[in-house]
Amino acid sequence: MKVSRTRYISCVAILSAISTVLMYLDFAIPQIIPNFVKMDFSELPALLASFALGPVAGVLVCLVKNLFHLIGTTTGGVGELANFLIGACFVFTAGMIYKYKKTRLGAVIAAIVGSILMGLTSYPINLFITYPFYYNFLPKEVIISMYQVLLPSVDSIEKSLIIFNTPFTILKGLLNAILTFLIYKPLSPIIKGYNKVDNKKEILSNDK
Repeated sequence: MKVSRTRYISCVAILSAISTVLMYLDFAIPQIIPNFVKMDFSELPALLASFALGPVAGVLVCLVKNLFHLIGTTTGGVGELANFLIGACFVFTAGMIYKYKKTRLGAVIAAIVGSILMGLTSYPINLFITYPFYYNFLPKEVIISMYQVLLPSVDSIEKSLIIFNTPFTILKGLLNAILTFLIYKPLSPIIKGYNKVDNKKEILSNDK
């Protein structure tokens, strides 16, 4: 059953709005990473869109949420650009894999591969885009010292990103994926406009 253009646009808009709200509800986990690096679940609606409507829909949700976030930006758009690139890599990769392997196993593989690529992509984006912006307000040595509170042997931004940020980003992707799996079954027919008969073919709900 093909999703109509009207439903597609409406669902992308609604999921983008939810994603925007979730992006503002970020929080720190100082036990595992410095306070200025936040955890949020704003990729959850984007991953829902990517699984239900296709990878392009997921990327659109990532784009729209960051455009909305620009209204209250404190990074001059740099943070939003980085968030978009990292999030889009996650949901597009996961969505593409699931598009061609629509099974539960395919969804799990999609989430894991997407999360890993999200983490790996975050390294160059943070190193060359995000952190150079931070240096305008905090010297590199000060940022490194924040990581040294958690691990004194860290002596460079590169090591900080590899040891802390990359695994943290992978974890973020996996947590978003787990939440997606938990809510996909009841939401998928609503997003797609399927009835109960159509929904019998939904992969995450019924395939082994």
